[in-house]
Amino acid sequence: VASIVASHFAPEWVLSIKETGQVWLVDYSDPNSPGIKMIEAERFLHDGGWDSTKRYFLVAANARNKIAVIDAKEMKLVALIDTGGIKPHPGRGANWVDPEFGPVWASGHIGDSVVSVIGTDPVNHPDSAWKVVRKINALSSGNLFIKTHPNSKWVWL
Repeated sequence: VASIVASHFAPEWVLSIKETGQVWLVDYSDPNSPGIKMIEAERFLHDGGWDSTKRYFLVAANARNKIAVIDAKEMKLVALIDTGGIKPHPGRGANWVDPEFGPVWASGHIGDSVVSVIGTDPVNHPDSAWKVVRKINALSSGNLFIKTHPNSKWVWL
């Protein structure tokens, strides 16, 4: 397991199963008989986190330079996004509201200085949803984590 988070829609854990390229939704409502929904995504899965609504789980497939987007409510893959960078590594990622594209989520990369900013609002900004809307060149040769806070005007790599 490369990452694990709790769903906000059901008594489920969302697990990135690294080598398989699958995201598992594990229903733990009956601890003696957990149910598992397996969703094909992309290899090799690593870190990931929630969009601002906590509905969509975005997880890096760093061997393929992609981000897989899982809809935890509908329990399905909604997008595979080419990040435009080498080996995305978001940690949990970072969410903020972009003045042009609305809610976004971002990932840095281990292999280069690109920060990929992805639109995450399919309702109010459908033209930019699940696409890289900005690529920012950081002053580094790569990074492992990206963070921000709703009360901060800064994004940290």
